[in-house]
Amino acid sequence: MQKRNALIAGSSGLVGSSLLRQLLENDNYEKILVLVRKPIGKSNPNLIQCQVDFDQLESFKTDVRIDDVFCSLGTTIKTAGSKDAFCKVDHDYVLNLGNWCAANGVQRFLVVSAMGADQGSWVFYNRVKGKMEKSVSRLNIAQIQVFRPSVLMGNRAEKRGGEKIAQAVMGGLGFLFAGPLLKYKGIHADVVAGAMIKSAANDVKGFKIFDSGEMQRM
Repeated sequence: MQKRNALIAGSSGLVGSSLLRQLLENDNYEKILVLVRKPIGKSNPNLIQCQVDFDQLESFKTDVRIDDVFCSLGTTIKTAGSKDAFCKVDHDYVLNLGNWCAANGVQRFLVVSAMGADQGSWVFYNRVKGKMEKSVSRLNIAQIQVFRPSVLMGNRAEKRGGEKIAQAVMGGLGFLFAGPLLKYKGIHADVVAGAMIKSAANDVKGFKIFDSGEMQRM
């Protein structure tokens, strides 16, 4: 069986760092490329770091055949500095990566979104995520898979006060979220990353959305 090669965008984030670790440990993958603005402090014979400008991603070239692209790009309005800057990361950069996939013959594009994503939502964050999903769904890629986690559990390098409070609540009351409520239960970043990798191994054609409950059951 021929080993596959993967590319990750957003490898420094909560889900992205777990994706990187799990893919490097996965015997089905040979080379793991990460798109970065500056070098990350990791070393592995199967890891290739590629410094890129996400505003000009179409110019990125690689001689490595890419089978699966994992996108966990995302920020906050506070970190980005404005709503426009937030949109650039959470919509434009994701779409830029998807366009790169389509132009370079990538068959699988797997994207982290968020529970509640809806381009018609009155909540700005959910509206941007919904718009991103709609834009990505139109790409000419054989398999597009979108993952909508609920509250992400795990230790994030970037401090997010609201997320810490939500994690504490979910940690104490998680047992209440069962059956149809499972999709609202907090989900660990490792579970999200694991679900994405497992899903990439399946021949799921077209556009598919996985909610948080589906990821936890996987």
